[in-house]
Amino acid sequence: MNFTIKKASEMTGLSIPTIRYYDKEGLLPDLQRKESGYRVFSGRDLEAMELIGCFKESGLTIKEIRHFMSLVRQGDATLAQRLAIFQAHIARLEEKLSAVQNALEHSRRTLAFYEIAAKTGSEASAKEVYLVRYGDPDE
Repeated sequence: MNFTIKKASEMTGLSIPTIRYYDKEGLLPDLQRKESGYRVFSGRDLEAMELIGCFKESGLTIKEIRHFMSLVRQGDATLAQRLAIFQAHIARLEEKLSAVQNALEHSRRTLAFYEIAAKTGSEASAKEVYLVRYGDPDE
């Protein structure tokens, strides 16, 4: 089944200018066009855009994504390279997730402190109550 750029935008959540940019950057090399020049998107193109979005979200550059997409076009001979890219991709995501989890935990502790401070009207008294309830986070 084929889709217009508007439908592809709706289905992927990407803006039309973003899709055009991906095409211009060579990230959708198999993208077909009508005689009129309008882009025609296949299910495979939509899957590629989802993957590109995933890569972008995890911090890959357009250059890195373009390289990966070129490996895909080369077929099975590049499977080991693509596997290595995905292994690095997963490792990078796990590092980000760990950092976000640490930031969330710290933010929750800080929020608890400020909730106590707001109730007691004093940071000094809040610190005493906080330490009794939650203990010293540095220990």
